[in-house]
Formats: sequence, C-alpha cells, structure tokens
Amino acid sequence: MGTVPQEPTTPAHGWRRLLVEPRRPDAVAANPNAHWLVVGTVCVGAFMGQLDASIVVIALPRLQHAFHTTSSIGAVEWVSLAYLLVLVAMVTAVGRFADMVGRKLLYIYGFAIFIVGTALCGLAPSLIWLDVFRILQGFGAAMLQANSVALIVQAMPAEKLGKGIGVQGAFQALGLSLGPAVGGFLLLLGGWRLIFWVNVPAGLIGMALGWFLLPRSRHLAERQPMDWWGIATFVTAITGLMLALSFGNESGWLSPPVIAYVAAAVVFGALFIRRELRCRAPMMQLTIFKVIPFSAGISSGLLSYLALFGVLFVLPFYLKDAGHLSPATAGLELVVLPVFLGLTAPFAGALADRWGAQPLTVGGMLVLALAMLGIAAHPEPGGVLLVELAVAGIGLGMFTPPNNAAIMGAAPRRHSGMASGILNMTRGMGTSMGVAVTGLVYGLVVGTTTANPPAAVVTRGLVAATIFLAAVAVAAAILARLRGRTGLNTDPTLTAEG
Repeated sequence: MGTVPQEPTTPAHGWRRLLVEPRRPDAVAANPNAHWLVVGTVCVGAFMGQLDASIVVIALPRLQHAFHTTSSIGAVEWVSLAYLLVLVAMVTAVGRFADMVGRKLLYIYGFAIFIVGTALCGLAPSLIWLDVFRILQGFGAAMLQANSVALIVQAMPAEKLGKGIGVQGAFQALGLSLGPAVGGFLLLLGGWRLIFWVNVPAGLIGMALGWFLLPRSRHLAERQPMDWWGIATFVTAITGLMLALSFGNESGWLSPPVIAYVAAAVVFGALFIRRELRCRAPMMQLTIFKVIPFSAGISSGLLSYLALFGVLFVLPFYLKDAGHLSPATAGLELVVLPVFLGLTAPFAGALADRWGAQPLTVGGMLVLALAMLGIAAHPEPGGVLLVELAVAGIGLGMFTPPNNAAIMGAAPRRHSGMASGILNMTRGMGTSMGVAVTGLVYGLVVGTTTANPPAAVVTRGLVAATIFLAAVAVAAAILARLRGRTGLNTDPTLTAEG
C-alpha cells in the first residue's frame, strides 16, 4: 500500500471541514518538547479509560439497588459487559479506519462521543437505557484506545519511544489504582450518577488538548472500502467469546447458552479468518502476525493481562473470606500492585530504549511468576502480601511498556492504528480471560455452591489460582523470548514526527 497526503490539496468547505484534521499552532509544532505534549495529551484518555472502568465496577452494587434489580446480579453486570464488548469488538476496526482517515481526527471525535455517552449515562432513567448509553460510551473509548499508542509512535523520536509508552502505561496504572478510592468518594458525595458526570469536564479538557497539541497524521494507508463483512464476522466472533468467558462460571461451561456462545465464536472466527485471507482490503492484515516480534508480543501481552486481572480477581475473595478484612482495607492492599506497576513503567520504558525489549519482558514475567509463587507459599494478609503484590507490580511494570513499544515498532507505520487496536483488544480479552479462567481454577477447589467457605478451603483455592498464574507468567516469558534481541523499532518506515 502507498501513502496519501495528510490533507486535501484544496481547502475544505462546509461540513467537509469536519473530515480534515486541524493543524496545531506553529508554536506547538516548533517546540522541542512537542512530542511530550502528545504523550501528555494521550495520557488524559489513558487515565480516564482505566479510572472509568474501576469506578463503574465499584458502583455495581449501588446500581443494583437504585434500579431495583436485587434479585438479578446478571442484569446489572451488563453495565460493565456492554462497555467491554463494544470496546474489544470494535477497537481493531476503528484502528484500521484511523489508518486511512487520520488518527488525530478519530481521537478527537472519540473524546466527543465518549463525553456524550458519559453524560447520557449520568441521566439514564432505567437500567436498559444505562446499558445503551454504555454502548455509546464504549464506542468512544474504542476510538480513543485504538489511536492512543499509535499517536505516541507517530510523535516520539525512535530513541525515546519506550519511555513515551512507559509514561502512558504509568497513567493507565494510576487510573486503575485510583478508581476504587475515587469511585467510593463520589458515591458518598453525590451518588452513582456523579461517577459518570465527573468524566465530562475531564473529557472536554482532553478533547481541547487533542485539538491543539496533536500533530496531523502522516504515513496514512491508502483509502479503500471498509471490510464490512470482515467487521461483522469479527464482532460476532468476539461477542460470542466474551459472552462465554463472562457467563461460563456462572451458568456452567457445558450449559446450552455457553456452548452456543463458544460455537458462535469458533464458526464466525473461522469465517473471519477466511474472509481476511481473501479480501483485497481486509479489516485486519493477518500477515502482520508473520512478524515474530509482533506475534510474540501480542501473545505474551495477552497472558500478562490474564495474570494481572486474574490475581486482582481472586485476592478479594481470599482477603474477605480468609483474611476477614473489610472491603475498604482489602481495596487498599490491592492498590499496591497497580501503584508499583505505575512507578516502574516509565523506568522500564527508558531502559528498553537502550537494551531492547527482550531482557525486560522476559525478566518482568519471571519476576511476576516469583511473586505469584510467593503468594502461594505465604498467603497471609498484611506485610508479606503487600511485598508480594509490590513485586508483582514491578514485574508487570518491567514487562508492559517494552512489550507495547516492541509490538508497535514491529508494525508497519501505515498500519500503526490497526496494530494499536489489536494491542488494546488483547487487553480486554486478557481481562475477561483472567476473570473467567482464574475463577474456574479457584472454583474447582473452593466450590461454587458454598456461601461461606471455610478459611482453609479459601486459602487452598488461592494457592491453586496463584500457582496457575505463575505458570501463565512463565509461558508469557517463553513467548517473549521468541522475539529475539531486536531493538524497539524494526520497521524502517518508523521516523520521528516533525
């Protein structure tokens, strides 16, 4: 594929101006630190996305009471599931579209849609309408996340790419760690509607920063018709997979609905692959997976997200049922992991610029495996567990920025939006797989019918789950080893944005 000009050769008039990326001020473009202004702008969206996810999860019990659905937990779970489904299913397609029309353009409009969806969520008169507005919010979030890392790749000098992505990873971890505390404060201050409305002013700030500070897109892919059949089969396959992962433990993995979800994922997944291999302008360039640094990074990244959200899922049960801690105290202990992830990420990104991705990604996953084995050997709440969680956060902080930078560096520049979409899709899939698979391992030991299991049984469940997650981390380290000792930028078309 060739490239196209970043703007039309003739001035746009009327509504067509909405399809042209605004030029940033000359003073911004000439600033020697303009690339860091791009990173800071992208970090606003990264922080908001993680903060919003954490806030909504902690508000689910309040929503259950507010909408009088106390007899059905599944109904209120769709507030999270609807958002996650849209985000995971659409983020790659949006990234592909952004590669053709402009990443800055879709990032700004993503903020606009996210703001509107967020405001409507705060006004929702019923649970059904809240789910509908969460779908709209999820689509805006997909537009943000599909372009976030791609914008950093476009703007950062090659020798600073890892550090830039590391800073973005730190803000994601900060949003994740502050979510429960901010959410609890807002629930006390103004009720559940406030947790949505608080994102409106922050979103407006992010949108304005994007308008003035982000550079116009370069190295765009040639404009071609969208692969609508590919999008349709992909969305159906991902929806089936996400529904199976979300309801497998609750309904039973051999129940007819879950079997139907898995069957839909397999059938439409096969149709998607067949379509993409034959289509002249596919939604997803599957040939990109032939690049070992890219495929090794995506697969090891998926396992890292599985391990992260697996331990964050299983530990609250242990702290409550075996440690007898209050939800507030348990939440404070769990914050240690994302905080240390955020503290480590910028340093890991900077080191990756010097050493390459392999030593940090392999070492990070081995550190995570040791932390999981430490929890299995000494699962007592308090000081030892806090150290183990800190070590786990350090391991994930060592891994994530170098891995993300190496993934983006291995992708052709004109497909950086698609690559960023795939990267963010694996995060959502890893989240669901971490909860589902770790919950399955934990449930096999503890059982699913006991309301208040004995502390000894809960401890055995935690030990089994963390040993499993240690094995997952070792597998991720092996996959990361396959990328070889290459630098972060393997595509010769990657150059710094002027």
